[in-house]
Amino acid sequence: MGLLDKLRAELVDIIEWIDDGRHTLVWRFPRYHNQIKNGAQLIVRPGQLAVCVREGKLADVFSPGQHRLETRNLPVLSTLAGWAYGFDSPFKAEVYFVSTRLITDLKWGTPSPVLLRDPDFGPLRVRAFGTYTLRALEPKRLLEQLVGTDASFESDEIGELLRSIIATAFADLVAKSEIALVDLSKNYQSLSDRLRDLVRTRIDDEYGLEIPQLYIVNVSAPAEVEQALDARTSMNVIGDAAAYQAYQLGRSMPVAAANPAGGLAGAGVGVGMGMAIASPLLPGASRGAPQTPPPPPAQAWWIAEAGQSHGPFAPAQLASSGRLRPDTLVWTAGMADWQPAAQVAALAAVLPPPPRR
Repeated sequence: MGLLDKLRAELVDIIEWIDDGRHTLVWRFPRYHNQIKNGAQLIVRPGQLAVCVREGKLADVFSPGQHRLETRNLPVLSTLAGWAYGFDSPFKAEVYFVSTRLITDLKWGTPSPVLLRDPDFGPLRVRAFGTYTLRALEPKRLLEQLVGTDASFESDEIGELLRSIIATAFADLVAKSEIALVDLSKNYQSLSDRLRDLVRTRIDDEYGLEIPQLYIVNVSAPAEVEQALDARTSMNVIGDAAAYQAYQLGRSMPVAAANPAGGLAGAGVGVGMGMAIASPLLPGASRGAPQTPPPPPAQAWWIAEAGQSHGPFAPAQLASSGRLRPDTLVWTAGMADWQPAAQVAALAAVLPPPPRR
């Protein structure tokens, strides 16, 4: 500090902190040789506390307001300095301002996955993140445990420690909560309250800080677990897998029939594969027990009218529909192409007799 700063310190007798930093917790007022004039004005603004320190010992604490520093309102400092009858000359002391405002927009997260015992999936490793707020609660303890001789102390300097404490408390919480992974989201509020209580017991008493608010924003599982959950949800939505398989096959038939050159032949193969896939899912099927094979389904036929395919029809339906004639183009699984009904031996029994002459 130069001569100009020394002279300014001799003339200025106002001690104040105009806080323009949103994350500053503690700030020490700079004075030449820490000399404070008798009767100096101490201005403590709302959201602040001021602490006087002499020779490394914490003395008096001042709440918001304007204070005149003299013997009667510096009882602890007067005792430490041995001033029995007051003082007239400048005295040496440090003044620390402590911000009691709420510091927001602080974030926490689990640096590595924590173990969750899920009743459905068994042991799982999950990650979590959220937000919290911070405020100075006990200035003397804060100065003793964290600040020391620093001229300024920011919330970032303790952020890593706080995030570690929160992550450890979260791991303890989920290990004992026995809440299923799919039910975690609806319990975020109660889990956040319980997590805050765990963190408070580890921070408030030791560091002179408090966390008024703490929230769990998200708990996520590994990607493969999320895929399994999506698959289970899809199966629940589908319900009857056999009915869904039949519906999908039914939808594919008209598309395949629109390609008489071979689409229906491929569709016939698809029908067989679909039935093979769906057979374990049919009602009454059970693993490990011999199954009575169901009766073979009636052969399905398609007919072509006016350039459009129609079907499927069972042979009996063709016979009763009146739409089958000897020159009607027909197709069924196994046929390479459409053929007139009169040329298909399997339909000879259902073709109408030729008109009498």
